[in-house]
Amino acid sequence: METPKCSNIRLKDLIAIVLTIFLLLHTLLSSTHFTTHILHLLTINPLITLSCAWCVLLSIFYYYYSRPHPVLLLNYTCYKPPSSQKGTYEASADFVRRTKGFTPESQDFMRRIYLNSGIGDETYVPKFVFETKYESKLEASADEARQGVISAVDSLLSKTNIHTSLIDSLIINCGSFSPVPSISSIVVNHFKLKPTVKTYNLSGMGCGSGVIAIHTAAKLLQSSRKLSLALVVITENISSNWYFGNNRSMLVSNCIFRVGAAAALMTNDPSCRRVAKMEIVNSLRTHHGADDPSYLAAFQEEDENGAIGVSLTKDLTRVAGTNLQDHIRILAPRVLPVSQLALHGYHAIVSVLSLGESKPQRVPDFKTAFDHFCIHTGGKAVIQQVERVMGLGDEVTEPARMTLHRFGNTSSSSVLYELAYFEAKGRVRKGDRMWMVGFGTGFKICSLVWKSLSDLNLESDNPWSDCIHRYPLKSW
Repeated sequence: METPKCSNIRLKDLIAIVLTIFLLLHTLLSSTHFTTHILHLLTINPLITLSCAWCVLLSIFYYYYSRPHPVLLLNYTCYKPPSSQKGTYEASADFVRRTKGFTPESQDFMRRIYLNSGIGDETYVPKFVFETKYESKLEASADEARQGVISAVDSLLSKTNIHTSLIDSLIINCGSFSPVPSISSIVVNHFKLKPTVKTYNLSGMGCGSGVIAIHTAAKLLQSSRKLSLALVVITENISSNWYFGNNRSMLVSNCIFRVGAAAALMTNDPSCRRVAKMEIVNSLRTHHGADDPSYLAAFQEEDENGAIGVSLTKDLTRVAGTNLQDHIRILAPRVLPVSQLALHGYHAIVSVLSLGESKPQRVPDFKTAFDHFCIHTGGKAVIQQVERVMGLGDEVTEPARMTLHRFGNTSSSSVLYELAYFEAKGRVRKGDRMWMVGFGTGFKICSLVWKSLSDLNLESDNPWSDCIHRYPLKSW
């Protein structure tokens, strides 16, 4: 990919403005009486002439600089840990057996969760799983963070040929690990970013924070009058969240979360459109934390023995489905075609008039608005719940299911591993629209609507490059 060259002149916009003014003047001046009157007025009063010219120039200036900038995804990369960190079933089972504190009942519970989770044998786990004496130390968490974040950013900068001096903003999210100095400071220090870079460190926002980080970058770029470049880094930390107790609701996270990280470069420079991959055309964030069951569905706490873990309640999938319905009620009018909205309204009216004998359509058909779906790989039950709520088939959720199998739940970065799956399969064509949705603790949901600016194909650093020929699986 060639290095994007940003320009302050938007030629297409200027041409459109000039043509508009020309057509307007031509229409007005085509009337002889009107032309004579205007020319006479301007001739006898030069002050009016200068005032009119000044107003026209101010209008053009205001129109040009008040238009929101497009938000473009230049490129992204997904971190692929070394093969020595593959968390096979045998390696995971051996670690559980060696770890002091797990009762036989807890070991059997984790084994059953793992085997029914939809996760395969090639996901990646932290280094401590392969150590003989593991202790929950800060250095293990810091090492995992540095390894994933620095590798992802280094790969992204290398393939885009963008110098660090061009980066104006840095947005990093890591839900459960917040060291001092922050992870954003680690990146600034390692890559020697310029002193004026604006950094943002998001934490405690759960699995949806990757989509939220991209959304945050988009809002910064849209509100900026300066053409700029934003680096988004998405990660989570398994080392700091491994649970060493016997509370079953907390043991689930040990079974489904895996190591992963991603980085993306975004810009508001329209001249970069020719080299960009995608453009954000819509977004929505909703927060459902006012509802107590939603707030408590995934909660970090201590068990009765003081061991810290994240409790994933049985109510989590129900909460995800209910809140998703509320979310898409707001999203639907923004993205669905009028015909689909009218059809959904018709079904609702028929249901009311029939006194409930005719059931209304639960949700509109979002396949009429989107060509592709990137659904957070929160787990097998979460994906199936989204299928039920949205009325989607296996072919639509295939990328989510296969990503869960190959990489596990990498938390906030999972949606970019899904995007990489689409690229590896060569399914995204220029003009296609994609819905990317993430779920986060609290409970929050964030949606991004993308439009592809080119055909997306397999690149050399794609994390699926060595295994895409084996997917999709016949059974899952």
